[in-house]
Amino acid sequence: MNSIASKPLKYLQGYAPDTLAQVEKLVASDRLGEWLLDKYPSSHSVRTDKALYDYVQELRQSYLRGADPLSKVAFDSKLHVVQHALGTHTTISRVQGNKLKSKREIRIATLFKEVPPEFLRMITVHELAHIKERAHDKPFYKLCTYMEPDYHQLEFEVRMYLTHIETSGTRLWGQPGPDAV
Repeated sequence: MNSIASKPLKYLQGYAPDTLAQVEKLVASDRLGEWLLDKYPSSHSVRTDKALYDYVQELRQSYLRGADPLSKVAFDSKLHVVQHALGTHTTISRVQGNKLKSKREIRIATLFKEVPPEFLRMITVHELAHIKERAHDKPFYKLCTYMEPDYHQLEFEVRMYLTHIETSGTRLWGQPGPDAV
């Protein structure tokens, strides 16, 4: 394990000092992964781009029916490394004859192929919210919490998981459990 003193909790910057102290204790005692596994024992079953597309479309239909349709949804193995992002939303505009056509895409880091269903929902909700709200501002987070009431807690726990990966070098979830969604 890397020394926590020499490496700040970069994914948790901005959180309260007492919260950071609790996370530092879990990391120092090598119990952060154990804590996450106790809270989230299994991963989801969404493994393919088609299954992810269906999953995202279902959420979009439930909460953002009037939003622009999505032309593509996919897991992307380059996201975390190249863009330092866990998900992206893009609008691609093309001229077809005398009309301007635009397509919307959502890409989610392959890291989310093997995480608890709650973590996948959090990142999906985040990217879907960008369809309506571009900036990370108050209306954006209000929309996120409308779609997922525990959004902020889940975002924090995803950040804890990223901290676990960085400090231990291991991922926690593999195959989906029997109760995976």
